[in-house]
Amino acid sequence: MSTSDEIDEIIDTFELLGDWDQRYEYLVELGERLPPMDPADKVDGNRVMECMSTVHVVPKPIEPKPIDGTDTLRFHGDCDTAIIKGVVALLVQVFSGKSAAEIEATDVDALFEGLQLEEHLSPNRHVGVYAIVNKMKRQVRSLAAA
Repeated sequence: MSTSDEIDEIIDTFELLGDWDQRYEYLVELGERLPPMDPADKVDGNRVMECMSTVHVVPKPIEPKPIDGTDTLRFHGDCDTAIIKGVVALLVQVFSGKSAAEIEATDVDALFEGLQLEEHLSPNRHVGVYAIVNKMKRQVRSLAAA
């Protein structure tokens, strides 16, 4: 499934939920289902400093590589606030299993607009959500350059 198809599927799921309260609850549930992050990965280098919440994200190469030999990554993340942890869970889902090029090309604006996050998150939280995305993409670029 392409990344844009995956984003469309996420948006469709949220649209089925109807009002923002149901969407909020679903985001919180997604965050609760996020696998625990290795405490060793919760270092300043993996922290999103621009975010009001304490957010950590880290990409790791998926081994063994797929049959085509493409380097793909799996993200891990955590957050100390329920709603942003749900957003982290969505980003982990969208970016995991992708190559650096696919992650770089991912249109998160389409995801966030489709979920109507800007309308329901405070301006500071909205800035923080984009800071998470930017951190994830910077990490991917750093891994690709290594």
